[in-house]
Amino acid sequence: MGNPNVGKSVVFSRLTGVGVISSNYPGTTVEFVSGSMKVGDQKVDVVDVPGTYSLEPTNPAEKVALELLNDAVGDKGVVVVNVLDATNLERNLNLTLQLLKKDILLIVVLNLWDETKHTGITINIGKLEAILGIPVVPTVAVTGERIKELIGRLNEAKKSIYEYEDAEKWHEVGKIIEQVQTVRHRHHTFWEMLGDLTIKPVTGIMIALVILAATFYVIRLIGEGLINILLDPLFNNLYLPFIARIVSLIPVPFIRALLLGTTPNVLESFGLLTTALYIPLVVVLPYLFGFYLVLSFLEDWGYLPRLAVLLDSIFHRLGLHGYSAIPIILGLGCKVPAMLATRILETRREKVIAVALIMMSAPCMPQTAMIVSLVMPHGAGYVALIFGILIVIAALTGFFLNKLLRGETPELFVEIPPYRIPRLSILFRKVWLRLSTFFIEAIPLIILGVFFIGILEQLKVINALSVILGAPLEYILGLPPQTALVMISGFLRKDVSIALLAPYNLGPEQLVIACIFLVLYLPCCATFFTMARELGWRDALRILLILLGSGFLVGGILNLIFKII
Repeated sequence: MGNPNVGKSVVFSRLTGVGVISSNYPGTTVEFVSGSMKVGDQKVDVVDVPGTYSLEPTNPAEKVALELLNDAVGDKGVVVVNVLDATNLERNLNLTLQLLKKDILLIVVLNLWDETKHTGITINIGKLEAILGIPVVPTVAVTGERIKELIGRLNEAKKSIYEYEDAEKWHEVGKIIEQVQTVRHRHHTFWEMLGDLTIKPVTGIMIALVILAATFYVIRLIGEGLINILLDPLFNNLYLPFIARIVSLIPVPFIRALLLGTTPNVLESFGLLTTALYIPLVVVLPYLFGFYLVLSFLEDWGYLPRLAVLLDSIFHRLGLHGYSAIPIILGLGCKVPAMLATRILETRREKVIAVALIMMSAPCMPQTAMIVSLVMPHGAGYVALIFGILIVIAALTGFFLNKLLRGETPELFVEIPPYRIPRLSILFRKVWLRLSTFFIEAIPLIILGVFFIGILEQLKVINALSVILGAPLEYILGLPPQTALVMISGFLRKDVSIALLAPYNLGPEQLVIACIFLVLYLPCCATFFTMARELGWRDALRILLILLGSGFLVGGILNLIFKII
């Protein structure tokens, strides 16, 4: 147990080996996570409880934390590991003193121990142990430093005999701090000054715009560099001639056409060994790698919670507070964890508005990577146009929902971590964990999608489907009838459907319309069922109708505008 953003999930990951992604902002573990570890010859269960500042709940996450703790009270087989931020001992001890009053075996972990040296803080571990009456272990969870000592001392956990001498708990905290902690004078560091600048409105917005521009530049640099220098030459100059020679030995023309396609262009052939591999591995993967690398850097650096504070006043106009930026930012990676993260919001009204914004403000990371990879060759302006339109639509939707749904918007209380230089080992591990999902889930579906379309193409079924389903798309959206099947597949995986637009050789205006329509018109099935579980079927279907109507309305308006221009 512990406050949000003290490294609790990283300690859990170190103990259990479970690949939990840690982030430098509160709300990562809204649901509790369980795992197991070895203590001597004994296998024990480990539970990562949602972060809480107090045993007096103020939000759903803290209620879950209290319920889990109450289940443990009086159980002699349960040890509570209280993780504290060693750089902010005074604030963290509030929860510790409340835990001391419970009938539980307790041990304290002072995490971020390395940061105390940088901030001029000295803590007397022995004296703190003597005062609290329980073991205290300093750790650096991101590197694993002294985690072994923590495991070795778990059997020393015990109930405390510490009692309050005063009714005011914060007075007690202050007395403890006076006895165990000293802070030597030091000047503000560069990181501390940067932390102030990124929160102030004027400088913060300017820095946010610079970071946003730098993000897209770095992603484009990484993506285009990997494609042009490495992946495309390898595919076209080495792999393609080799595989073409092997497939040419197959005597059946139908199978040859399925494997290599019917045209020499790898993006238009719909071949199982050409288009099905070129799209995910050459077109998408480089940009996806760049996106995940930059997002993970911003998480570990500590910028995202500052962005939440900066956006608070803007979000209030939409009926939310800046804390809502956390699930919305998570939605830039994947909509499913973003839906789950809305549990940190206090009211149903906030959840409905936040879910609508999550669905409409921007595509998920795989979708974004595929949009950039498909549209960027036509110019960065078209990419900016897509995201600009989506942001405007989301803002208008939030504004109207704020007017329609009654209720108040609570104030923002968010933890601001110090800026930290990300550790490369943790950074690349996080990138790999995220990319592994793409390899396991998306690539097989892209291959199956291309294979399925290839078969339909060979059997001349595509032409028949295009006539039946393509007429509305062509009339309203100005898209080729052949793309109807791609649009339908968007409910299974929207990123896959966007990737499948590549062979149709759409113009830049058509790509803008198609991408915006695919982002808006329906959520993928995983997101929809998660949304239904979190909001209930009635609200989920209402949001579904809003998305579907917005997709056709915006796509139709854009089609008319492009025709006039």
